[in-house]
Amino acid sequence: MSVSASVSARRLAAAALAAGAVVSAVALPASAADRRPERPKVEISDVQYDSPGRDDRTNRSLNKEWVELTNTTRQSVNLDGWTLEDESGRTYTFDGYRLAGRATVRIHTGEGRDTRTDLYQDRRQYVWNNDHDTATLRNDRNRLVDEESWDHHLGGGSHH
Repeated sequence: MSVSASVSARRLAAAALAAGAVVSAVALPASAADRRPERPKVEISDVQYDSPGRDDRTNRSLNKEWVELTNTTRQSVNLDGWTLEDESGRTYTFDGYRLAGRATVRIHTGEGRDTRTDLYQDRRQYVWNNDHDTATLRNDRNRLVDEESWDHHLGGGSHH
């Protein structure tokens, strides 16, 4: 092989490598764009599992037991079909509710009139155990969104 042929072959190989690098660089943003955008983030922001005062099973006492959900994004999230469940399988299903961006809703155990900031499970018994339990939030496809656990035998709660 002559020197000029060798130089030409090297130049051709270098050009092919450079072209491959350009194609790869262009392809990366396209493949990143093909991925689904991150879903809106709704989280369990607080739980009042031990209703203040005596647990006398009155509606007033039942409604002092609640779980708060917060939408941490600017976009509203349709919670229709989402569920909030305890370890015993007691489940509340959201029906036609949309949580505004950067907003919080409180889901009370007892009976009441649903508003933008307060929803009611319409139960006549407590849901959340005072000593230990887990509140699990799932989306309309039954995928885990968030959960909050507490266990006073272990000395406190934990957020997952």
